[in-house]
Amino acid sequence: MKRFSCDEVVELVTVYLEGELDAPRGGRFEEHLGGCEGCERYLGQFRATIGALGELPPTALPGEARERLLAAFRDRGRP
Repeated sequence: MKRFSCDEVVELVTVYLEGELDAPRGGRFEEHLGGCEGCERYLGQFRATIGALGELPPTALPGEARERLLAAFRDRGRP
């Protein structure tokens, strides 16, 4: 079974935190975390951010800002 790359872990982190990964993919995700200090740190930062922002009331992000943010995440790590 192929291990996840760091890029794949970054793309799946919210799915993982929401408990939506099936057992095989969840196992591969956690296997990657066990051997990758950077991704483990990234997951910890993500959890800290969710914890800090979980206290804020939900607001809609304006369309243009939302698209720029999503594009930044999509382009993250691309040359």
